[in-house]
This record gives sequence, C-alpha cells and structure tokens, in this order.
Amino acid sequence: MSVIYILITVSIIVAIVFFTLFVKAVKTGQYDDSYTPSVRMLFEDELVKENNKQTKNK
Repeated sequence: MSVIYILITVSIIVAIVFFTLFVKAVKTGQYDDSYTPSVRMLFEDELVKENNKQTKNK
C-alpha cells in the first residue's frame, strides 16, 4: 500500500514540473506563431529543390 502513495506523489511532482515548463514556454512566446506551420508545408518542396541545386553547383 505504501508503494501506491509513493507512485501518486511522484506522478504529482512530475505533473507539476511539466505544467510549470508548459506555462514558462507559453509566457516566453514559444507558441505565438500559428500561421507559419500551416504554410510551411506548401513551400517545403521548393526549399528542398533549392538546396539540391546549391549543393550540385558546388
């Protein structure tokens, strides 16, 4: 029965740590850009082609 108390305590501590890290990331602006990821996939092929051309020219 004491193992359950230890596991619950550890899981609550881990949850608090992850929550504080998430709040810190939100406050520092980690998730502010919501437009670029949706558009990035449209231009990904062009970036790959340009990189291939540059490496072939060298």
